[in-house]
Formats: sequence, C-alpha cells, structure tokens
Amino acid sequence: MTKIRTSGIAGFTFIELVVCTAVMMILASAALPIVRISIRRQREADLHRTLREVRAAIDKFKNYADSNQIASADLQFGSEGYPASLEQLVEGVPIANDASGRKWKFLRRIPLDPLTGKAEWGMRSYQDDPKSMVWGGQNVYDIYSKVDGVGLDGTKYRDW
Repeated sequence: MTKIRTSGIAGFTFIELVVCTAVMMILASAALPIVRISIRRQREADLHRTLREVRAAIDKFKNYADSNQIASADLQFGSEGYPASLEQLVEGVPIANDASGRKWKFLRRIPLDPLTGKAEWGMRSYQDDPKSMVWGGQNVYDIYSKVDGVGLDGTKYRDW
C-alpha cells in the first residue's frame, strides 16, 4: 500500500482555474449578442407603444374637432381639424361653449423617442405627401421617428 503525501491544504489547481475561467468567458461572449438583441427589441416595442399613444391623441383631437367640442377659434384655418403642433396636444384647447376656461388635454407631455432619447419627432401634415420627409407645417397628421435605420423586422423606423 502506497501512501500519497498531501499537504493539509485543499483547493483548486491553477489548471482548473484557467479552464473554469475560459468556460465562463465563452458562455459570457455567447450571451452578449442575445442581450443586445433583447435591448433593441425592447426599444422597438417602446417606439411602437409611443407612436400608438401619440397617434391616438391626434385622432382624439380630430374627433373632438369634428364633433365641435373644441372652440373653433383654437383651430387653425386649413388644419382639417388636426392639431397645429404636438405642444397643442400637451397645453390643451378650450372646450367649446364653456365659459369656465377648462381645456381638453390629450397628452401629459411630448414623449421621448426611445431610440434617440429626445422629444424630437418627424411630423407630417394632412396636406403633405405620404412619403414626404419634410413637414409642411399646416398641422400634425402623423409622427415618425427621425432615426435612420432598420428594425429587427426589416422595415425602416420612419415607416412605422
């Protein structure tokens, strides 16, 4: 019977630590692209939600204007019943035939574009060409992100 001489210290060898570290680095490098894609997917989902909220506010403004619930003095001539700016959706417009001074407000604030982090949006007026990238300034019919890029679904952000 052979007796193996051991020191009283138990632990890992240097080789075991190197192998373990290499395996951890390989796993971490494989997870990094997945994390990047999930962050991008979340920002795109936020962009979809934000566009839906602002477009719903624009549509609500249009419905109120068409049903004469907004004082006609606050509607621009030739605006087709759409808001003059995004700020008008935040500031609100006086209720028609109401002497109390109450206002309809459609947004709490102009939302940030999740892709740029700024409250800057591309806008189209009702009179603009649907493919136009320059706002005519008559009213706000639609908004889009100013980011030049393509989403994970293959469509351009400005076309959403």
